[in-house]
Amino acid sequence: MATVKSPLLSLPGAVPAEGTDEGVAAHYGDLFREQRALAAGKGLVDLSHRGVVTVTGDDRLSWLHLLLTQYMTDLPAGQATEALILSANGHIEHALYLVDDGTTVWAHVEPGGAPALIAYLESMKFFYRVEVADRTDDIAVVHLPAGSIATTPEGAAVRETAYGRDLFLPRAELEEYAAVHGPPAGILAYEALRVEGHRPRVGFETDHRTIPHELGWIGTAVHLQKGCYRGQETVARVQNLGKPPRRLVFLHLDGSEVHLPGPGTPVRLASDGQDGRQLGFVTSSARHHELGPIALALVKRNVPLDAELMAGETAAAQETVVEP
Repeated sequence: MATVKSPLLSLPGAVPAEGTDEGVAAHYGDLFREQRALAAGKGLVDLSHRGVVTVTGDDRLSWLHLLLTQYMTDLPAGQATEALILSANGHIEHALYLVDDGTTVWAHVEPGGAPALIAYLESMKFFYRVEVADRTDDIAVVHLPAGSIATTPEGAAVRETAYGRDLFLPRAELEEYAAVHGPPAGILAYEALRVEGHRPRVGFETDHRTIPHELGWIGTAVHLQKGCYRGQETVARVQNLGKPPRRLVFLHLDGSEVHLPGPGTPVRLASDGQDGRQLGFVTSSARHHELGPIALALVKRNVPLDAELMAGETAAAQETVVEP
């Protein structure tokens, strides 16, 4: 799938993002200024590289209820939620950030993730009255931070959460909307605040064997009081036994290091040094305008809560996200 390139990359100072977030700006010249603006409820974030999927039809909520980890049957119009699609073994495959506007369920997913998600949904339609569509080419996602006074365009679907509003905006209107409600902040500022908020992201905090309990997605994206869905057996077993093999941690990194430890960097006990046994790995790292260098990591469940860690060659103090 070709990368959708945002028109906001033509703005002065825009530096293109790389990797998964290719297609939008990493920053517009001042990472920390952009972070501070978002924390103050100002500006917006261009998430137009994310996939957009819609589900319409009379059976849309009851049908999604059978497939997703979230309770969907009675979802009120306008109420934001998030949900996962799991493999048969309970491993995370997709995370959907959802809202129903009364006639259509709107969801945004990871960049490039829409085709695989739609292929799965289409295979599960059977006799249900639903239509699934990939709207990535004509709809752009724009994030407004919590506290923003920016207006929502008439007719645009909106997800409102504690972290802000996600707008599903016609792609043709993106440039004009940003000119009125900017200045925009780059994806690096958005990611720094995501890491600070301990919010996992598919493809970053997940690998081929990640289960929801490891990332703290129980409650926010997984409803424990609902009927059968693919992978539920794993969720129920871990919930009853209380022993996920790994747990997400937040790391305060030593600020004297020039380079951030990248995804996959081994995590070890500081007392064991570089030759010690690997206990986990960094999943995301960022430079925060107040906290300095920070990261999320997946570590073995039995790593002591007060253990001093090393992320590669960088000293790291851990903060509990998921209890062992």
